[in-house]
Amino acid sequence: MHTFLSALPSPRTALKFGAIVLLGFLPVALLSQTTPQASVDATALVRRAVQHRLDAARNHAPSRYLLRRTDERHDTVKIIIETKDGDVARLIASNGKPLSPDADKAELDRLDDLAQHPELQEKRRKSEQKDADRVTHLLGLLPDAFLYRMEGTVPCGADQCYRLSFTPNPNFTPPDLEANVFRGAAGEIWIDQAQERMTRLDAHFIADVDFGFGILGRINKGGTALIEQTDVGGHDWELTGMNIHVNGKALLVRSFGFHVNQQAGHYSPVPPTLGYRDAIQMLKKVDPSETPYTP
Repeated sequence: MHTFLSALPSPRTALKFGAIVLLGFLPVALLSQTTPQASVDATALVRRAVQHRLDAARNHAPSRYLLRRTDERHDTVKIIIETKDGDVARLIASNGKPLSPDADKAELDRLDDLAQHPELQEKRRKSEQKDADRVTHLLGLLPDAFLYRMEGTVPCGADQCYRLSFTPNPNFTPPDLEANVFRGAAGEIWIDQAQERMTRLDAHFIADVDFGFGILGRINKGGTALIEQTDVGGHDWELTGMNIHVNGKALLVRSFGFHVNQQAGHYSPVPPTLGYRDAIQMLKKVDPSETPYTP
């Protein structure tokens, strides 16, 4: 329930897509849980967690990180650097192996070409901003889109998290087709007690739902997803896991399946004034043989 995006024009957008599709469902282990805490207003807690996410987004510190993505056809590892001009990525491994010399040269040539064509990077930056605006819009609807119930607390990392269940709010009227996706999902959400930040959201589609995201379509009942968010240091929360399995129809005619697993890790800060050309030079200096392939 973290973010809601459409296509996958960039690795970071790909991570966010999970939330668009309505983040995650996995059977949740009920071990080591306390009894529900009736004194905590579940909806108010979600509202605060959403606001904390929005506040943090306005002051987001750019990072460098490793992203591994696996789908039906590919298993890739990329290094991503966020810049004031948008994200820049370098592919360093495919299907569990380093790139061949020819493939690695082609990737470096691609980065050189990107450095010579700022209009391509600007197009990416605008796409990322458009996605971020969608995220902000849909996040703001979460407290009202569902009915929340406090189920207790669970261990999450070194801390404790509130565990809440959620179901569609029958009184919620989606303001647009994109928000209609909320009407078909139910599941659980975990919120860190100390920082009141969402750490995990598991959901499943309990009904077919129509959606927008730039192309009219429908997600079939039974789809599942999992989104995980982690404090990577300095109270900077980042998406670190996504697992999505959904089927549906695009334009209500052509069937599609979206099955992807992504993990992100090895986060480290970069200067907030970093430009995309500087990031390209940083990426070109990376020795793939010294880079871990597992986030």
